[in-house]
Parts: sequence; structure tokens; C-alpha cells
Amino acid sequence: MTLHGTSRASLEAARQTMEPMVHAIGDDAMSVGQQLFAVVDALDSSAGLRRILADPSLPAEEKQAVASRLLSASAADAKVIYTVNTVVASRWSADSDLPDALEALATDAILINAESRGALGQVEDETFAIIRGLRGQRQARETLSDPRSNPAMRAAIVDKLLDGQVDAATLTLARRATTALRGKRFIANLLALGETIAARRSTTIAQVISAVALNDAQKSRLQDLLSRAYNTAVQVYVTIDPSIVGGLRIQVGADVVDTTVLTRLADARRQVAA
Repeated sequence: MTLHGTSRASLEAARQTMEPMVHAIGDDAMSVGQQLFAVVDALDSSAGLRRILADPSLPAEEKQAVASRLLSASAADAKVIYTVNTVVASRWSADSDLPDALEALATDAILINAESRGALGQVEDETFAIIRGLRGQRQARETLSDPRSNPAMRAAIVDKLLDGQVDAATLTLARRATTALRGKRFIANLLALGETIAARRSTTIAQVISAVALNDAQKSRLQDLLSRAYNTAVQVYVTIDPSIVGGLRIQVGADVVDTTVLTRLADARRQVAA
């Protein structure tokens, strides 16, 4: 999700409004998140409704009346109606920014539920474990990213993959990452989720690919080096890939440091060819 200018400011304002309310409702935050996801699906499937609710020329009260009428008919929770009304009253740079913002708020609600239970770190670990586990499973990744296939079938694959071994928030958001691809791939959605969780925990994610497993001391040294380099807490997630032969590939946001043997060989071949 990429929001700019007015839309980003509107999302942050909505977050400030929703956050304390959702924190206060505890376990019900999961339901709020799931209902907000349903609203996103409705907006994604109806360009007309999206245009009306994001139209800056319409009075906020008129857009809120439309949203309230539709949500009340679907027996939506009052907190969901309040959140949606807050969002539609804001200004959005593009129609598509409205469902994108609601998607972010729905994810926030699920994460707030995990946070209230002290499980947010677990959800982050499990999210990156799913990503690492699928690294060598190209067919599974392709299937989970195929918008032409049945979303229920893709959700069933996630259920089987996780086999009830993860937190409820992880399962909910992993299922969402495949059933509502929204123009992205499954792994990309999980990576974005991981970054969102890291932001909530005030940490930065470093994804490391290594030919061999790193022991605790090596991981600790790498984490310390990266934390000092980026002047912030860094969480290191290591994926083992023997095919790189040796060295490390480290990615922190858009920054990539690649010292793998394969990369060095490729560089040498390019120099010889030149």
C-alpha cells in the first residue's frame, strides 16, 4: 500500500481515532478487524460505491449516511460503523486510497488484539517463519498468489500449511494475505505485514539469507552490528539457502548487502566478459 499526501495524513488521523477505541475492546478487536476486511472487499468489488464514499465534492454527512445505511443492513458492529464513518469523512487523493486505508485499519485491529494479549512478537516471528518456509516451494507460492483460483481453496492451503500451530492473529492475517491479494503476491503481502508489525514494535526488520545456519552468538553479533548501523532496534530473520554456497545476503528495507559466493562469481564473470 502506497499512500501519499492527503491520503496518508487521513489514514494517520483515522488511526489516532481508532487505536484507543480498539485497544479498549480487547478480544472484540479481532471481530472489528474481520468486519473491516469485509468492507474493503465490498469497496473493491464496487467502483461506484468507492467513488461515492471517496468523492471530495460530497458533504461528509451524505457519505456517512450511505455508509451507515449499508453497514447497518449488514448488522455491522457499531465500532466498525464509527470507524468507516471516520474514514469516509476524510479526504482521499484517489478512490483506491479509501479501501487501502481501511485494509490498513483492519490489519491494525487484528494486531492490536495480538498486542493486548502479549502475542505481537509471536505473530511477527510466525509471519516470517511462513515466508522462510515457502522459500523452496515455488508451486505453493504460485498457487497462493493466483487471483484466478478459488480464494477458499487458497485459504485451505494456508490452513493446512499452518496446521493450527500459530496464533489466531497470524492465521487470520495469513489467510487474508492470500484470499484478498489486491493486486499483490502472497509473499509480498506477508512481507508488508511483517514491516507493519515491526513498525508497531518500533523495530526494523533485517532479512538474512545464509548458506548455513547461524548460531545464537553469530545472530546476536549481526543484530548488534545492524542496530548500530541503522541506529534503531533491528530484528534479524535468517533463511537457510545452501544454493548460495557461502556468504550472506542482508536486506533491510530497500538496502541490500550481498556477499554470497554466487554474487561474487557473477560479478567476476561480468568483469571477464567486459
